[in-house]
Amino acid sequence: MDQTRKILIVLHQEHSTPGRVGLLLRQLGFELDIRRPRFGDLLPQNMREHDGAVIFGGPMSANDSDAYIREEINWLDKPLSEGKPLLGICLGAQMLTRHLGERVYQLDNGGIEAGYYPIAPLPAAHRITEDACAPFPDYVYQWHSEGFDLPTGATLLAEGSTFPIQAYRYGHNAYALQFHPEVTYETIDRWSSRGTERLKAPGAKPACEHLTDWHQYDSAVAAWISAFLPKWIASPA
Repeated sequence: MDQTRKILIVLHQEHSTPGRVGLLLRQLGFELDIRRPRFGDLLPQNMREHDGAVIFGGPMSANDSDAYIREEINWLDKPLSEGKPLLGICLGAQMLTRHLGERVYQLDNGGIEAGYYPIAPLPAAHRITEDACAPFPDYVYQWHSEGFDLPTGATLLAEGSTFPIQAYRYGHNAYALQFHPEVTYETIDRWSSRGTERLKAPGAKPACEHLTDWHQYDSAVAAWISAFLPKWIASPA
């Protein structure tokens, strides 16, 4: 009997979900092994039983001194050293950046990105899927107050104006995305309605624009992440 294919999903809040990314991975035939280290779940000692790992976002910082943050950043050596596909989204991307020895930082003026913003994909980004119908998106949903520098040896995939590093690849199959391709309409509705204090920060888009912009920009993001995930999970070690 074939062994069930399994993806490790690391979440950082009690009721968060892997959203569209989780749905697409299930449609590809993967079982999702969901773990929340913040609430006591242990991460695997190795990746032998997992085909890849996705590290999601959260309200904490990769610079925090909490034990689970430090342990999770250190743990990233396991998928990297074993050549397993790794995808870091927002906080997950920042954790990967810290693991690779680069800075995660806040802007001096307290500026954030919350809402849809333009980014500039580079040629290397479009070569990932090689799908003219699903190019790397140039307008994406953001919800973060920190950015990161490009690690040594990483390939820059997309740039932004407020936070310059928006996506990179490290090695063959580790990816860091500052933005949130996993969000659904319901996710954005929840974040923008509950995050009214955050939306007062410099640079944040008004709550009313978040859902309006979803109608304009989400279809391109959905097409890209649907094309990207099969390429990512099948990428060679």
